[in-house]
Amino acid sequence: LCVPAVPVLFKQALENTDTEEGKSVSLRCELTKADATVVWKKGGATLQASAKYEMKQKGTVAELVIHNAEPEDA
Repeated sequence: LCVPAVPVLFKQALENTDTEEGKSVSLRCELTKADATVVWKKGGATLQASAKYEMKQKGTVAELVIHNAEPEDA
């Protein structure tokens, strides 16, 4: 028996979020499949975990925290 893979979809997409310069901001989305691989990008560049970018994932919720936000992070 061959069962086709079910695609991962967004249950809750990202929303525009405002913050003050120098503060941290959290971007969250919810997926239809727990522990799906999530890649965060800015433009065409893939973001890597660092002191500035913190990636979290628990179950179906993926979160990107941007520390010390700057206008360039828009």
